[in-house]
Amino acid sequence: MIDYSLEPKADIAFFDMKSFYASVECVKRGLHPLKTSLCVMSRQTKSNGLILAASPIFKEVFGRGNVGRAKDLPFDLQTRRIKRNVNFFNGKPLTKEKRDYIESWAEKTLIVPPRMALYIEENLKILEVLSSYASPEDIHPYSIDEAFVDLTHSIPYFIGDSNLNRKDKLDLLSAQIQKDIWKATGVFSTVGMSNSNPLLAKLALDNEAKTTKTMRANWSYEDVKEKVWNIHPMTDFWGIGSRMEKRLNKLNIFSIRDLAHANPDLLKKELGIIGLQLWFHSHGVDESSPSKPYHPKSTSLGNSQILPRDYKKQEEIEIVLREIAEQVAIRIRRNGKKTRRVSIYIGFSYGEDRKSINVQKTIEPSSVTGVLVDHVLDLFRKKYEGGAVRRLGVTFGELVDTNHTTFSLFDNVEEEIRQEKIDQVMDEIRAEFGFLSIQRASSLLEGSRVRERSALIGGHCGGMDGLE
Repeated sequence: MIDYSLEPKADIAFFDMKSFYASVECVKRGLHPLKTSLCVMSRQTKSNGLILAASPIFKEVFGRGNVGRAKDLPFDLQTRRIKRNVNFFNGKPLTKEKRDYIESWAEKTLIVPPRMALYIEENLKILEVLSSYASPEDIHPYSIDEAFVDLTHSIPYFIGDSNLNRKDKLDLLSAQIQKDIWKATGVFSTVGMSNSNPLLAKLALDNEAKTTKTMRANWSYEDVKEKVWNIHPMTDFWGIGSRMEKRLNKLNIFSIRDLAHANPDLLKKELGIIGLQLWFHSHGVDESSPSKPYHPKSTSLGNSQILPRDYKKQEEIEIVLREIAEQVAIRIRRNGKKTRRVSIYIGFSYGEDRKSINVQKTIEPSSVTGVLVDHVLDLFRKKYEGGAVRRLGVTFGELVDTNHTTFSLFDNVEEEIRQEKIDQVMDEIRAEFGFLSIQRASSLLEGSRVRERSALIGGHCGGMDGLE
């Protein structure tokens, strides 16, 4: 068993902004984030809008999470009435009372477009609050609305009462930070806390804090047997998805308690190092630190798009693939890398009875846009056999440093170097004057997405439009 006296201990708080995008939109409209039904929807149309975020009331009433599509909602966006084909809701027959309840909320639900620049602005306010309680090296942003904060060194400074134990001190300081975030942004936050490590703080957030009155919860080493081992379903445990759950089930592991009592050598043999890591995690052991974030050794860079309509013409699809490949090529050059693996993803429209295309090829290390575009189009032309396309993705993997170069007797070395210099000059011009300062003629053709997407942030609207 684990000797917790030998394990590192730190006072960790994991802050999660409650329904961040939706909450920001509510606050900017003078509405209460926890009492308003609102969802942030990209490409708001009758059928294909993508739900990016939803307020707690929206999720509760309509049974939808943060991510989904307008077509999955029980009501029509235009009429705000129950859809004709909806006879069941959340697995139960749709009664008249439930129908009236849903339609009454649908009528007063706000559906708004995303404003990524605004969300980033509010995120900076939150980081400023966190920075007033901890040094930069003790803050590790986990996403735009989540962050780990190591408060070990801050607690003695902010909480001087020697009669309080570590758990109470961490709770008091986390509550104060919660309050300051609300004052700065109007957004409510939940906090997973631990006097042990980041893993237990994250588990506390996901499995308890979101349902408590204070929106805070503390899980530490002494809580492992009672709380960690009783997490259910297994997919609520950090690092276990549906595929991993099936693999564990084949080893007769059906709960976190089973995982904790499994043979670690067998887990490593069957699942590799991940199996051993899960075993330690099931015992609440995690030696990572927010001040020393993990940096993966193997990296890849990619980009994907959901198209605004069905693309049925091959030449239109190739225009967008070319644009995505060029954008990713710029990113790998900015990181001083070349790629040795080119991958593409082609997702078809819902009306198509076709499997998505996922293919890749190994190439000689390159960061030249023209070379990489040619490989992307070559993969596409070999695999695409028609059909309406709605999703596209390009990834460059197995990245190596720029100085990693190989040439064969058949390569035109001078031409390769010339193309690299052209790309470098274009990158410098775009960095100073914007991506659209230099464009290919194809950007003027129907189907091109580069001009529209240049104004987006994170793939979504970044401006201040949409405030009603």
